[in-house]
Amino acid sequence: MGKMLKQQRRGKGSNAYAKKPGAFKTSVGYPNIGDREVVGEVVRFINDPGHTAPIMEVLYEDFTRGYLLAPEGIKVGDKLHISGKPVYALGNVLKLGDIPEGTPIYNIESVPGDGGKFARSAGSTATIAAHTETETTITMPSKGISTYSSACRAQLGILAGGGMTDVPIVKAGKAYHIQLPLNRRWPHCRGVKMNAVDHPFGGKQHHKGRSSSTSRNAPPGRKVGNIGARRMGRRKR
Repeated sequence: MGKMLKQQRRGKGSNAYAKKPGAFKTSVGYPNIGDREVVGEVVRFINDPGHTAPIMEVLYEDFTRGYLLAPEGIKVGDKLHISGKPVYALGNVLKLGDIPEGTPIYNIESVPGDGGKFARSAGSTATIAAHTETETTITMPSKGISTYSSACRAQLGILAGGGMTDVPIVKAGKAYHIQLPLNRRWPHCRGVKMNAVDHPFGGKQHHKGRSSSTSRNAPPGRKVGNIGARRMGRRKR
């Protein structure tokens, strides 16, 4: 008797696929302070296994502490201005409408007050492209163009940690520890390398042997490949 497929085991909710507690040690985001200005000081840097970029701990003027993603070039003791009157310095948090065109930014909010959702991986940076009365157009790290409300906030600078993907992994154990805090099951075994009893694509032939297109209503034991695909194959020009 074969084993259940990976998607069956994941859907069952066993411990192997459960969310790993404590993977993200810090909650990174902007303080919800409205339009008032808060000044903070960088007191230390933290290496969080759940984030690729370094994190800075900020002590605010009201003696509360928060965590923000660190830009390249910042150091302990630097002052940070959050919201309020625009102050153009490394790591400061400003509304998109107050940032000049061509300025590199990161940790961009999708809606005002969500604490930052985009351009958060190590070395990432986006650029202010244009402004309208209520919206700001941004060139994202993927070179795509996105438009957000000018009331959304972002940090100035380039996110630290760039070049980390250029370092070779070398050992399989290092790859395992990279995936572990991200709650990713690793390593993965391809279906075509399995036995026929373990996967619909398995068998001696080492290729799928059948169409990859699968109905969305297929049973869990067959629901592999391109599920409910609208089209397959090379697009005709």
